[in-house]
Amino acid sequence: MPDLNLADQLRSELDLAGYYPDLVAGVIDVALADERVVSYLVHPETTFDETEVFRHLTAVVLTPTRLVVAHVDDGPGPDGRPSALATTESVPLREVRSVALTHGVSDPARTRTMRTQELTVAITWGTADQVDLKPDHCDDPECDADHGYVGTITPEGLELRISAQAEGAGALSGALAFARALSAATAGSTGRA
Repeated sequence: MPDLNLADQLRSELDLAGYYPDLVAGVIDVALADERVVSYLVHPETTFDETEVFRHLTAVVLTPTRLVVAHVDDGPGPDGRPSALATTESVPLREVRSVALTHGVSDPARTRTMRTQELTVAITWGTADQVDLKPDHCDDPECDADHGYVGTITPEGLELRISAQAEGAGALSGALAFARALSAATAGSTGRA
């Protein structure tokens, strides 16, 4: 049975984010399958380019056994009508490989307590890594030698940055609470195969 208080708080945050809250709540409900909400993090993002606005929402829900991640994006709709794409992924806590927390603190020498102004939560899971390769080159435009390949290896996971200045002190407080709950939940399971 879901914790109604936390489930209600999650729904309130989805409503506050204002990005298709019924859709987001619905896909999260299906993925939760009545498992209890232990903690959550809702992170709306809006980006702009020269001609368009792109909206995205990530909601991460911690249960006693899983991490449920929901991503919702604007998508192309028929006849120019609005459309959205909603994806959920359920990750067993035993599959979480690492939880990295980066705290942004200004003027740390002048305070006796840690006053985080921004937090980046990076979570990796699974056994698959994404490899992105491209041909290497040198700076000589006349060179036609084979320089091999360069690339990056990125583990499965997600990274979210929450800033008090951009999202508000309440959002940062919520992110810190979620980070604490996730760290506690994965303390015994991180790194297991």
